[in-house]
Amino acid sequence: MDVHGTVAEGFEPVRDAFVRNFTVLGERGAAVAVYRDGRKVVDLWGGSRDVDGTAGTAPWRRGTAQVVRSATKGVAAAVPLLLHRRGELDLDAPVGEYWPEFKAHGKERVLVRHVLNHRAGLPVLDRPLTPEDALDPLRGPAAVAAQAPVWEPGTDHGYHALTYGWLLDELVRRVTGGRGAGQWIADEIARPLGLDLWVGLPEAEEAAGRAGRVGRLDEPEPSGTGPRLRPKRAVTEAYTDPGSLTRRAFAAITPFPDQNDPVYRAAALPAANGIATADGLARFYAALIGEVDGVTRGVRLFDPATMELARAEESAGPDRILVVGTRFGLGYMLHGSASPFLSPGSFGHPGRGGSLGFADPEAGVALGYVTNGFRKTVTADPRAQALVRAVRASLA
Repeated sequence: MDVHGTVAEGFEPVRDAFVRNFTVLGERGAAVAVYRDGRKVVDLWGGSRDVDGTAGTAPWRRGTAQVVRSATKGVAAAVPLLLHRRGELDLDAPVGEYWPEFKAHGKERVLVRHVLNHRAGLPVLDRPLTPEDALDPLRGPAAVAAQAPVWEPGTDHGYHALTYGWLLDELVRRVTGGRGAGQWIADEIARPLGLDLWVGLPEAEEAAGRAGRVGRLDEPEPSGTGPRLRPKRAVTEAYTDPGSLTRRAFAAITPFPDQNDPVYRAAALPAANGIATADGLARFYAALIGEVDGVTRGVRLFDPATMELARAEESAGPDRILVVGTRFGLGYMLHGSASPFLSPGSFGHPGRGGSLGFADPEAGVALGYVTNGFRKTVTADPRAQALVRAVRASLA
């Protein structure tokens, strides 16, 4: 297996784990980047650019980007937190104060904070959106505004898999006078930091072939060296029962759009369709916790108070959508059994089926992992977890 890139001295275990992801875990094409104290110490890529390519397909190159699914949420969460830091958004204000139409059907008590900590009670839509409606910047928010909560807002938590994006995007539009989260990220985050990261892929980047093709990847054959882990019955039932909150949350768009369609990639869904390189994702998280080396030296996104807001526990325990126990700060998943990061102080967000981005302030570490092959996993993909363990070993 040809793996390209570099690792700094001491981080060789990350390269070993990355190679093993291909040789043992069936990786098709992927990249990983790690920053330590603002300096890039791991920059690796390998495999094919497109998951469905046959022998001889275009190789993954430096700068190849992929759809990162829900890892987008961690990038998008920075927008309301930065607006809050600037004094433009009150986290404890009712959403309806900024978005009057949202107050319908008992949602007057939904706070901005509840959108970020997954306590708004709005993970499902009684009438799922078609792909066309979902990509329209007006129809998604309108559907959420017309939806009644499925639990009393603020009293419980459950992962807002898709509705999170429409809630956040419309809040940002109302606060900024019409600039959506995707444009805000481009203007205020990606461009100043020089990130290859988009929520809404520009036409020029699409034409340049920056993003590879993603798709489902078959599970690897068991190695025979350990027990096969099976999901708990309650989890299996939640994902297979069409009437469960779990199935309904992930079916808020039915059928789900083709993630390789240029129209889908050009739209801005802050919950699901971010496109990034591994370096773009890692550099973003590095800038949340400190300054980053290079031409953008001195640019830092979060001040210490905002960083603590992001990772202070807001929700914990059994998740009404994911069924397992989860922990959330404001817009970020926190280290736990459902989504292990580097240490208890880590915060970030996985993408369903593979991708991962997170930061660990105490270790000064930020990681980005992107792949073109999606597995059945939701929050803790074995390939990503192998890389996290390798980073931990490198720091020991």
